[in-house]
Amino acid sequence: MKLPPLDYICPATLPEAIAALAVHGGNAKVIAGGQSLMPMLAFRLAAPSVLVDIGRLPDLKSISISAEGIDIGALVTWRDIERDAQLAQAHPLLAAAIAHVAHYQVRNRGTVGGSMAHADPAAEMPGIAVTCDAMLTIVGSTGTRILSANEFITGGLSTVLGADEILTSIRLPLWKKARRWAFEELARRRGDFALAGVAAFYDIDAQGLAHNAHIGVIGVADRPMRLPGVEAILDGRRIDADVILQAAAVARDAVDPADDIHAEAAYRRDLLGVLLERALARAANITLPEAA
Repeated sequence: MKLPPLDYICPATLPEAIAALAVHGGNAKVIAGGQSLMPMLAFRLAAPSVLVDIGRLPDLKSISISAEGIDIGALVTWRDIERDAQLAQAHPLLAAAIAHVAHYQVRNRGTVGGSMAHADPAAEMPGIAVTCDAMLTIVGSTGTRILSANEFITGGLSTVLGADEILTSIRLPLWKKARRWAFEELARRRGDFALAGVAAFYDIDAQGLAHNAHIGVIGVADRPMRLPGVEAILDGRRIDADVILQAAAVARDAVDPADDIHAEAAYRRDLLGVLLERALARAANITLPEAA
């Protein structure tokens, strides 16, 4: 389908972009890579009167790794992340998750900020941001605010972004080198949206016990979410097959997915348990016994 009629603005600076959004209020939409917005326009799921293209703002395209954390500009693309060998070392969980994002053509143009602002509950980047306690920088007419990823996403395709605000960067806490981690998801085809997915990591103390466990899931609720009950099962324990099976049982009970055209709720719930078992077994480098 053809796009609805609209005006187009391509500002050269961030203040110009924010000013354009402020002038047009809720009738303007930010476009970066356009991999989520363009299909929505074509199917009339969105019909703004103005597109504000931020794709030429150079300050939003950087990746920075420091003692404070990993800063990723909103215009960084999935291919930028894939090509960055230093980032893959600095945050392997992020790199593993991004390998599942969409298909080659989409990864060339899709952006980190666009994915976060779109807030699809099955998308990998919002899931990683919530799992890893990411902090998001938002700039608008009234100034700058910094929110956690959990505060930023309020529901399916819903965030706290105001009509005159732009998400400019995402900060991930510095990754510990000895950390145990894994990412697992299942989609109908490689690159499609996940029916369910799990991002998991934990640290190991001197006694070989897990602590600081983080378990995040996508595709099983109206937003990415942590599973504190599962994290409590893991913390302070040696991760073995029994612990993993206990964690998977708690995970299945902790989510309440909806039925949809892609999968029934019961299927997603069971799938989540299986993916968590695989993720934790991979992180612990153990083999689970086969089901009888």
